Formats: sequence, C-alpha cells, structure tokens
Amino acid sequence: MNYDQFFADKVAALKVEGRYRVFADLEREAGNFPTAKNYQKDGTADITVWCSNDYLGMGQSRVVIDAMHEAVDKCGAGAGGTRNISGTNHFHVLLEEELASLHNKEAGLIFTSGYVANLTTLSTIGQMMPELVIISDALNHNSMIAGIRHSRSDKMIFKHNDLVDLEAKLKEVGPDRPKMIAFESVYSMDGDVAQIKEICDLADKYDALTFIDEVHAVGLYGQHGAGIAERDGLMDRLDIIQGTLAKGFGVVGGYVAGSSPMCDFIRSYGDGFIFSSSMPPAVAAGALASIKYIREHNELREQHQERAAMLKRRLTDVGIPVMPSVTHIVPVMVGDSVLCKQASDELLFNHSIYVQSINYPTVPRGTERLRFTPTPLHNDELMDHLVSSLQKVWGQLGLKQAA
Repeated sequence: MNYDQFFADKVAALKVEGRYRVFADLEREAGNFPTAKNYQKDGTADITVWCSNDYLGMGQSRVVIDAMHEAVDKCGAGAGGTRNISGTNHFHVLLEEELASLHNKEAGLIFTSGYVANLTTLSTIGQMMPELVIISDALNHNSMIAGIRHSRSDKMIFKHNDLVDLEAKLKEVGPDRPKMIAFESVYSMDGDVAQIKEICDLADKYDALTFIDEVHAVGLYGQHGAGIAERDGLMDRLDIIQGTLAKGFGVVGGYVAGSSPMCDFIRSYGDGFIFSSSMPPAVAAGALASIKYIREHNELREQHQERAAMLKRRLTDVGIPVMPSVTHIVPVMVGDSVLCKQASDELLFNHSIYVQSINYPTVPRGTERLRFTPTPLHNDELMDHLVSSLQKVWGQLGLKQAA
C-alpha cells in the first residue's frame, strides 16, 4: 500500500470541500496586543487579531510576563518530569490552592491543557465507577466527548440545553445507577449559556454528579472571574468545575476543582495526570499571577462585555448577520465553507484583519462562520476598520446580509 498517497488523498478531499485548514503564521508582539506580525510569502504584514481566545489580553500583561521571568530565573525552564516522580514544583502547589479558592472548592488539580483535564477526569471517573452513566449535552466540546468515549462507560446524549430531554434521560437511567451530567457553561461557537440552576435542580432530584466545563467563562464572568457559576451564585451546587488557564487567564494549562476526595482520586488514578510531564514552573507562576490579578480587577470584565456588545450592535446596524449570542462570542454567519475561507483570506490579505474561518467539524455543515472575540484592547478605531472591511468583503463575495 502507498501510505503517503492515502494521507495525501485524505488531505486533498478536505481541500475540495473547502475545509482544509491553513494556519496563519503569526508573531504576537508583547505589549502591543491585538497587533501581530503575519509572515506571508512576500514578507511580513502588520495585522489585527480578531479571533484570539486570549480574551482579556492577559498573555500580554506585564503582571504575567514579569512573574514568568522571575520564575524562570528562580526555577529554570522545565519542571523535571511527571508530578509523581520529580515534577511537582511549589508553583504548582500554589496554583492549585489559588484555583480551589477561586471556585470556593476544597481542592484543585492542574493539567497540561484543558483538553487533557477533560479527557482525564471524565475517562477516569467513567472507567472506575461501576455502572456509571454519563449524560452529555449534544454540543459538548470534543475533549469532553473524547473523555466520555475513553471512559467506556454507558453514555446518553441530551439535546442541547433541553431540560425536558435531560430529565427524560435521567428517568430512563433509573434511581439505582450512578449518573453524571456533563455540560458547558458557555458554548464557544454559538455564544449561548447553559441553564445551570435547572440542571443542578435535576441533578439533585435524580442524585447525579454535575461536571461543568467553564473553559470559555473563567476569568470573564463573575465578580472575581470564576465563571458563569459564580455570576449566578451556583458554584456550591456543582461537583466538578473544569477550566483552562489558556483563555481568560492568558497562559496555558487546564484544571479541575472540587472536593478533596475527587481531586485525590484523579491524581491517583488518572493516566493523563500520572504519565504527563508537569507544566513548567514559569507557566504555573504566570497563571497564578494572572488569576490573582483578574480576581481583583472586575473592570476588565466590564470592559470586555462592553466591547462585545458594541461590536454586535455595530455589525447588526450595517446588516452583517450576527448570530444570537448572550456572551462575549460574536459569531457571524456565512453558511458555506468555501465562501467562509474566502472571506477570511480577503480580510487577512487585503484588510490586515485576522479572523479564522470556522468550518465542519467544529460546527455543523451549513453553519460555517467567522467568530469574532473582541477584547478590552480592541478600541473604537480598530472596530471602525473591522466594520467597514466586513461591509466591503460581504459586497465583494455576495454574502447574505441580515434579514
């Protein structure tokens, strides 16, 4: 068999569909976010990033950068191995304590990424708890799906944000089997929010664990940035809170927070924790500094929400089809994978605006979109340029306008 030909044919099929992913070669400029250099065939161009998940620009914050420099000078580059052998650094301990405090839980446990946190926690609980049934929202992130799949436990999928369907699934499982409801707080492609209180009510009624992914909410919602559950006064009702250090907090890594027995269980049995080298001390120190800063600076969240609301209004006013969103996510519908990629390319190469096209399998076919994530650092001038550029691209490509 010609193995390389097999690989090439599969890639070629993606290109035909318009789903082949081309990564923009970017160099972020410390202290100058959201500006970046884009390395192109004929040199570099200064562009504005409009799709970063560094939602508050904390990856560029002197508070974070200085903490990381100090930790590198103090501890060196790497952690030395897995946490179990030689890789537990004091910054890891401090970070886990801070995360537990942030979410008002007994303990926290950090991982190398949010993906690994979801995969490890869900798969470990599912593998180890006899007869567990995991009931998962239909739009849960791939990392949650992978964790549930690897758990080899029984699973059920409830319709997205559909409490009637969720309760029907809970009833079907019956009272005698252990159950877990797995869902997200903010769904990052549509920008909608879970009905956390009502889900917790059902969990109490049917004796189910709750597992919430707050990846696109931590740092951004709540008086101290603990997420939608904090904003709504519901953290105490959730058993396991999962989050990331790579988005609102601007660094990298993931975590879970919950009871001490739960965290100790995952620490002791989770393959993705036991066999992974731990995050560098400088990364942990940067995340720790970011969380501490964000907890005390609610004005960042207020500015973030204002920018998102402003962009939605500005785009709606000129007929750009903004999809309904109650969060900071600003999705703009295109509905065709080829046109979506063309729009992204036009914005990048002719208007110095970077926004990645979002195609299948990230979103369902026919709902391809551009996903904008304005930050507190996207000022009115940048927004003016974005709106006028989108109007030109929409007219040039003949894209559908809002009804």
